[in-house]
Amino acid sequence: MPLTPVLTSRWGAEQSWRLATYERLDGYSALRTALRTDPDELVALVKDSGLRGRGGAGFPTGMKWSFIPQPKPGETPTGPAAMPKYLVVNADEGEPGTCKDLPLMMTDPHSLVEGVIISAYAIRSRFAVIYVRGEAVHAHRRLVSAVEEAYAAGYLGTDILGSGYDLELVVHAGAGAYICGEETALLDSLEGYRGQPRLKPPFPAVAGLYGAPTVINNVETLASVPFVVRGGADWFKEFGPEKSPGPKIYSISGRVVRPGQYEAPMGTTMRELLEMAGGIRPGHQLKFWTPGGSSTPYFTAEHLDVPLDFDSVAAAGSMLGTTALMVFDETDSIVEATLRFTEFYAHESCGKCTPCREGTYWLVQVLERIAHGRGTAADLDVLTDTCDNILGRSFCALGDGATSCITSSLAYFRDDYVALLPPEEQARLGRSLRLEPAGVAS
Repeated sequence: MPLTPVLTSRWGAEQSWRLATYERLDGYSALRTALRTDPDELVALVKDSGLRGRGGAGFPTGMKWSFIPQPKPGETPTGPAAMPKYLVVNADEGEPGTCKDLPLMMTDPHSLVEGVIISAYAIRSRFAVIYVRGEAVHAHRRLVSAVEEAYAAGYLGTDILGSGYDLELVVHAGAGAYICGEETALLDSLEGYRGQPRLKPPFPAVAGLYGAPTVINNVETLASVPFVVRGGADWFKEFGPEKSPGPKIYSISGRVVRPGQYEAPMGTTMRELLEMAGGIRPGHQLKFWTPGGSSTPYFTAEHLDVPLDFDSVAAAGSMLGTTALMVFDETDSIVEATLRFTEFYAHESCGKCTPCREGTYWLVQVLERIAHGRGTAADLDVLTDTCDNILGRSFCALGDGATSCITSSLAYFRDDYVALLPPEEQARLGRSLRLEPAGVAS
């Protein structure tokens, strides 16, 4: 189908962040529809639409909402069902290369606010929080202004639009820690503690913010909700493949002619997106790229025709993540890029678990040796072994993500690592490779 702007349809309007502009372009019409709908029907609608979380994991949004314990008709609620319900927006965008949520909050903050109100109503929450990354000062100000406008217009507060529904929405600025993008670390930060991941279970749907049932959704996910309500599930599923439908914002950066945000249906290929971005800079060729940010395994030119949806990318050996498409050409060093990413993870590790805290530190030391020509043949095995000891053994996904760029770069570009070793180490590595078949046979 032809490209049709949905999430970015208002971005080009004059003063697109103002309430008057938003209302003129059908803003808050979906809220009026939602408030006339039973909350359970809204949950079913989002389920039917196939909307999946846009924060990286791709978990079905409607299913996540349905996990919130609700009182049963005619029964006195007990346990989690009797507790207040909370909605938390994860706007702590910090993945290297990821820049889709910040422009959305800057240019169209009311789409997020409307999505929050509808989603909170659907899960029967009366308190919601937007947790914004601390360095995103301008986006924070835009959101605060949009929330103030929404309160003044009667879209927030008590008895919203005469429906009898009340909602308080707070915009909270974090202190700029990447780990707070992990949902339970975000909750700890909101509660005033140091941002570190919690042990799961219990999951936030049962024991989240202040120990109460909590839904945590990404900015782009909730900004999609008003369009689902207005257009319906069948319309939403016209965009992209059956199991990963909907429009998507792809962030393209690096060695392309026109880097920026490109909205396209889920399942669009990198080849198509590169064409939109003007292709690789003149006179150069694509070497490698990330399908979803630095925490996802690299792809190469062989993967240009992989549909960029959750299932197709996973089947090809990577993750869609935050659709942060960082593009590198033949002038870029795979080792230097991997070192830079690994330094980021070592710096941002919260230190709670040993595999991530110690493992990322040692990965940086080994990569620095190799990048500066001081590596040894054994270092390549050390990198692999260290990654194996981090993957699946760290407390949260930060450690797992830190290994992705290393293991995939070794899989696709091992020769680039070998070329940086001193000549005597290259010779030693060559001898060991020649001897290996005989050793195995014996």
